[in-house]
Amino acid sequence: MSEFDIWAYHPAARYQQGTDLIGYKVEATDGAIGKVSKHSEEVGASYLVVDTGVWIFGKHVLLPAGTIKLIDTTDETIHVDRTKDQIKDAPEFDAAKHADGPTYLEQFARYYGQPHM
Repeated sequence: MSEFDIWAYHPAARYQQGTDLIGYKVEATDGAIGKVSKHSEEVGASYLVVDTGVWIFGKHVLLPAGTIKLIDTTDETIHVDRTKDQIKDAPEFDAAKHADGPTYLEQFARYYGQPHM
């Protein structure tokens, strides 16, 4: 059994390298959570940063690429395999700490763990 990489896009998600996801709506398993404000295609560290807006008072959350179930480019919507509560309780994205590199991302890998498919 191969180990799942939380920082890689699932082939079933239909992500195409070079696609600009900024502004796409993000849907948890139980409803909308916000819009993409940043994304990374970096090998081994691909992720989305989601602006949750008023839903949780402007918090920005980081979602590893491995949490993405499907990217619908027609509707500009990204479906993730986590609930709104799981996302709400995630560590908040901090752009200043993000510069610390892999050690900063480790807290997100620990929080999201293996996929809940």
